[in-house]
Amino acid sequence: MSNTADLVSFYDRDFRLTHYAASLKDICGGAVTPGAAIWEVYPGFLDARCRDEFLRVFQGGSPANIELPRSSGEAPRSVFVFGSANGVGIIESRQHGRRSAAEEQEHVILLHQATHDVLTGLENRRRFGERLQQALTAVGGSKPKAALLQIDLDDFKAVNDTLGHGAGDTLLQLAAGRIRDALRDGESAYRYAGDEFAVIQLGKAQPEEAERLAGSLVDAFKEPFVINGIPVFVGSSIGIAFGPEHGTDGEQLMKAADIALYAAKTDGRGCARTFNRSMLLLLEQRENLRRSLRTALERDELYLEYQPLIRPPSLVIGFEALLRWRHPEVGIIRPGVFIPIAEADGLMDEIGRWVIEEACRQALTWPSSLTVAVNLSPAQFLSGSLTDTVAQIIDAVGIRAERLELEITETVLLEKTVDNIDTLNTLNVLGIRISLDDFGTYYSSLSYLKNFPFDTLKIDQYFIADLETDLKSQTIVRSIINLAHGLGISVTAEGVETSGQARWLINENCDCLQGNFLGLPLGAEPTRDFIRRSPRKVLRAMEESNRAL
Repeated sequence: MSNTADLVSFYDRDFRLTHYAASLKDICGGAVTPGAAIWEVYPGFLDARCRDEFLRVFQGGSPANIELPRSSGEAPRSVFVFGSANGVGIIESRQHGRRSAAEEQEHVILLHQATHDVLTGLENRRRFGERLQQALTAVGGSKPKAALLQIDLDDFKAVNDTLGHGAGDTLLQLAAGRIRDALRDGESAYRYAGDEFAVIQLGKAQPEEAERLAGSLVDAFKEPFVINGIPVFVGSSIGIAFGPEHGTDGEQLMKAADIALYAAKTDGRGCARTFNRSMLLLLEQRENLRRSLRTALERDELYLEYQPLIRPPSLVIGFEALLRWRHPEVGIIRPGVFIPIAEADGLMDEIGRWVIEEACRQALTWPSSLTVAVNLSPAQFLSGSLTDTVAQIIDAVGIRAERLELEITETVLLEKTVDNIDTLNTLNVLGIRISLDDFGTYYSSLSYLKNFPFDTLKIDQYFIADLETDLKSQTIVRSIINLAHGLGISVTAEGVETSGQARWLINENCDCLQGNFLGLPLGAEPTRDFIRRSPRKVLRAMEESNRAL
């Protein structure tokens, strides 16, 4: 907090000093340190009359001017006490004359606006920077470390893009509330920027307390947020850094926490990671990947593999095209690593167009009865040019439209907008088949099935993995199959890894199976070999399953 003629200070629910103007320390001396009790800074509050009036405001009463007791010959002193988000604030004016209550109230409002985020009510980025520097100044020697937790909401952009900015604002407000509810004494929360939040933790045993708080925050975001009647799942990823160990000034500590946050996101999101020096190497590797990805397409480093789709008992009806990247130095890079980079850098339109065109060209070398399925990134679907791109590719390649199936996930359908419906209907009119991928793991609103023209539902492998032993998974999968068939929609089970899973799905009339038990993803030439020999290979595997029924 910058110097001011008004001595401003804030105190938490335990009456401990959390924020203060630098000029307060100049006047009140060594008593002004983070964590100091309010009566150490203002001994006058030990007076019964002052204490009672202070407690009235603290417990939710209206702001008040309080005359402090004074010694003989001492000039009169008064303070203005008002409630704040995490406790109380005090303004002691050092100018001549006294403000009226209305003037004090206006001053408090202006001060609050300058230091708090309007949307969430949390303290803002400016206040965060001041508080972080104060925290680092206060630690050292035998004192506990200062902990900084950087918090980023997972999948917030998808919600903002699909449900709209109003829903995004509501989500930020609800998220801020969950963060605030997880805090204990000595912990303060800030909205840093966009969907990024921060918590500063002081006076705690580390690293145990920072890890405890991070775990509480991750757990707090596992429950859905309900916005306009729609359950929205948005997790939290957290990066932790300690001062002065990981940084002696605010900028250094923030960089360390940000690197740890990136590690949490690359480790699968919905988790917390503490900074260590090896993370710098990982960050450097990511930047190298980002630069390499921009030229990967023109250097023929991207390629497709194809996994067979089997209609029981033994009919190969098509393949799903799976994007791969063979980096010349690093080797094979998982799609889960490079696709988020491509989406963040705006590369998915170009890469996605290449995938569709390449998959269609490969399908032309197969028997004409076989289809090819291609996954669409949300960035492609929401780009506004998808239907034109697909139509151009079909015309250029010369493939029949009904041989192409496009797979989308539920995240792109959260808002039943005219654009979304028009896009799917246009693709449907073109003859393109539409598949709803990973059904059951996101929002699974039945309204999607009512409002959108789907040809196929793909049951996520999460429900297939324990299908042989888990009654709940069996009930869910059986219900999805029956529901889809009642709506005239085909069902594909993903992740079929065992003969037992295949047997169960066949017995429940699942239309199509996909997984390593039936065929691993293959390159273009091995796929053509698989097609030539697959009737015998698949028939043997399926007959083995059928005999056990």
